[in-house]
Amino acid sequence: MRKELYFGFIIMAAIVVGTLIAMPSFSEMTNGHLGLLMLSLVVVAIMLGFPTAFTLMGMGMIFALFAFLSQGEGTTQAVDRTLALMVQRAFSVMTNDVLISIPLFVFMGYLVERANLIEKLFKSLHLALARLPGALAVATLVTCAIFATATGIVGAVVTLMGLLALPSMLKAGYSVKLSAGAITAGGCLGILIPPSVMLIVYGATAGVSVVKLYAGAFFPGIMLATLYIGYVIIVAKLKPELAPPMADEDRLVKLTPPSEILAKYSQRALPGLLGVMKGRAASNMSLGELFKQFMIIIGPLIFFAVVMTSMYGVATKPVEVSSAVVEMVSDGGMMSLESAEDAAQPQADGVALPPGAEDDAKPVKPAGASMASTGVSEIPASDAAPAERAPVPLWYWITLGIGLLIGALFYYTLTMHRLEIFKMLLGSFFPLAALILVVLGAIVFGLATPTEAAALGSFGGFALAWAYKQLNMDVVKESVFLTAKTSAMVCWLFVGSSIFSAAFALLGGQELIEKWVLGLGLSKIEFLILSQVIIFLLGWPLEWTEIIVIFMPIFIPLLVHFQVDPLFFGLLVALNLQTAFLSPPVAMAAFYLKGVAPPHVTLNQIFAGMMPFMAIQVLALILLYMFPAIGLWLPSVLYS
Repeated sequence: MRKELYFGFIIMAAIVVGTLIAMPSFSEMTNGHLGLLMLSLVVVAIMLGFPTAFTLMGMGMIFALFAFLSQGEGTTQAVDRTLALMVQRAFSVMTNDVLISIPLFVFMGYLVERANLIEKLFKSLHLALARLPGALAVATLVTCAIFATATGIVGAVVTLMGLLALPSMLKAGYSVKLSAGAITAGGCLGILIPPSVMLIVYGATAGVSVVKLYAGAFFPGIMLATLYIGYVIIVAKLKPELAPPMADEDRLVKLTPPSEILAKYSQRALPGLLGVMKGRAASNMSLGELFKQFMIIIGPLIFFAVVMTSMYGVATKPVEVSSAVVEMVSDGGMMSLESAEDAAQPQADGVALPPGAEDDAKPVKPAGASMASTGVSEIPASDAAPAERAPVPLWYWITLGIGLLIGALFYYTLTMHRLEIFKMLLGSFFPLAALILVVLGAIVFGLATPTEAAALGSFGGFALAWAYKQLNMDVVKESVFLTAKTSAMVCWLFVGSSIFSAAFALLGGQELIEKWVLGLGLSKIEFLILSQVIIFLLGWPLEWTEIIVIFMPIFIPLLVHFQVDPLFFGLLVALNLQTAFLSPPVAMAAFYLKGVAPPHVTLNQIFAGMMPFMAIQVLALILLYMFPAIGLWLPSVLYS
């Protein structure tokens, strides 16, 4: 028998024994204890391999029947109420608008996955990052982060990168542990970085805005990816034998015919382009090809100019001041004309007269006449000063200066070989990055709801698959089938969780847990530590979907007592729940990788490679708790 099975049976035995010890005698057992027993049985049943959704549903209905019978109801009435509860809970899930975005995001992910972008993306990033220590592992992490963000499907990202990156890393002499850890950890980033399906599930469960969750998870996700990359670079720098540098001959890229023509004039792209433009007749380059090269080389400069012009317009937008808000001195104080007019509004028996009655209630005064009751002179609207543009803020000049400096370094170092790498990035990295930024930007800046942005992302997935000539009926049919399968699983999980939570509340299990937690006399810090430790331990036997739908309804009611923001708690949980895919023995990412890894790569080596990245996750969790602004700053700025 395999070691992981032994470990699983030990956990199940510990749950059963712990439950029996905690339970009182049969004569003293209450409905609340039955709720705890139901919770333990569900965890054990899921670990034994029973379907999560239907296990939750079945346990919930059986124990809900017990709850109704214990209230003195007859068998027929108890059965009717149990069935009615199931129908009501299922209907509430069906009418949840937030869940509509799940199939759309999943469909976008499957389409992007089948556009075959990942191979081009990995190769171009590897060449672009060749000068960094551990460039191959860094490129793997960046590719995983981008692709996991676009797809949100952990199994697909880990499997594809296992087929693509693992052989390349092993061939280059990389350590098996470092290679496996980078692939599994990078593939799990899609759980946290928006647009994440997990954040949608948490938002629907906890009643938190998905838009705010997306905005809050943006910087923690970048922080975690940066910590991963920093760890790989440090390891490669200190121990080069674990991640050998890329050979010089492997960094060279063969020039295309247009680039060869530019290279005759200069080895740098910009001078070469200017040389070709001066002597186009001698260069034998067509006007269309020259325009294409011009747009590739000058494109970043044009993009920067457009962005800075737009930022200038927003930063210096004039503020129009109407004469109605000009403040005048009255009785030694400041009073606005609006407040003066409100104070002088005619009233009858203490009730303000309607607008049509004002003409009858007060005499008509000529323009410019003084208002004796307020001491404010009326100013004709035509006398209002024209609006002036606001002064340019300091941050704009700083941004402009940094951008110009980066641009100068970019064009100074843009050789013809790097131009070829830049073209590869244009064909793989930028389309995918643009799709992600458009979807996230539409959500975060309030231009679209998550459902509308998901629909936009699905259309973008279609466009990418078509642009890369991968869109055909087989791809669409397979994507639709997998989307329906995944969406059905999530929706049934919600139905089962809703019935389970209702039965748990009917039995008084929630009340019993609240009394126990509040009886411990925990502070806010102690409660957060306890809850995150529990979630971390639950990540061993359970996946994130089961933790969210089963245990979040237990934690959420306690947040009010400890004055914890549900948004902040959700970010902590999202960061913590990545351990569900990285923590042995039920580390699904490890099994995905093992399924496509060479025979000599063992499961123990994969587990050992994931351990440093799990430690980094714990460090990121601590940093987020110590500096909550990492997750709360962006939502507070955008939605305050």
